[in-house]
Formats: sequence, C-alpha cells, structure tokens
Amino acid sequence: MQRVKLDLIDRRILRELQDDGRMTNVQLSQRAGISAPPCLRRVRALEDAGYIKGYHADIDGSLLDYKEMFFALVGLNSQAQNVLQDFETQMDAWSEVRECHMIRGGGDFLLKVVARDKDQRDSLTMGITEAPHVSTVTTFETIRTAKNLSGIPIDEDGPEADAP
Repeated sequence: MQRVKLDLIDRRILRELQDDGRMTNVQLSQRAGISAPPCLRRVRALEDAGYIKGYHADIDGSLLDYKEMFFALVGLNSQAQNVLQDFETQMDAWSEVRECHMIRGGGDFLLKVVARDKDQRDSLTMGITEAPHVSTVTTFETIRTAKNLSGIPIDEDGPEADAP
C-alpha cells in the first residue's frame, strides 16, 4: 500500500465522498474542482493507499426493529495477548456487536451493541458477561443520540495539505 501525500484536492475528494459516497465521479470532480478522469485516478489512488476503506449505506436500525443500543465496558481477568485476541474474535462473531475497541483506563474493551428489544439486550449482556476471561461488564443504555457522525473531520487546510 503506497502512501499518498494529500493535497487540497485529495482532501476535498475525501470530505465529499465521506459526506456522500453515492455521488457520481462527474459530480465529485465538479465539487473537487477538477475534470472527471484525474478525479477518478485520485479516488483509485486514495483507495489503493488505504485512505478510503469502503463505501457504506447509513441504515436506520429502528426501521429494521433494532430499537436498543448500548455500550458495554468490559474488563478481563488477564491481558495476555491470546486472551485479548480470543475476546476480539468472539465479539467479531456476534453481529449485534457493531464496534469493539480495546481501551486504556477503566476497562479492557468498549463495545457498541444493538438489540431488537430489552430481552435481547439482556441476553446479549449475559452472553458478554459469560464469555471466557470476562471479570466485569458495565453497560450504558442509550436513551437518545444527539450526534452520530461517521468518519472524521476533514479540513482542506489539514496538517498534510499541500498546494495543488
């Protein structure tokens, strides 16, 4: 994977695709201020360099009956590499676990979990609690979400920005 030095146009492309990954290359090239062929080459270079990892739809889970979301702070009884990796592997197999972050301070992992209802939420919580090497689980039920942005802030004058 070859690292690309980002310039102003690359940052515009990244920002625009992050905001709307479904736009056509022509629309993207207009927003980036360049013609379509070099825009497509830049997008492919950004994909090859790993800046763009994929394209996804933002799904409203409540319309598919996922009405519960919670976070779980998980502590393990060992921080041996194989124990940490085994826990990550187990959480990766559970489709309801949408995010699994190894953390520092206060626990070993922070999970974001979705459930269809309170019964499934409780069942998932018990499943996490009963997983091998789990010593503590603290859950935080989401009441409402005031902000939920994907991606990262992309400014045109970021630290790697160069003149075009």
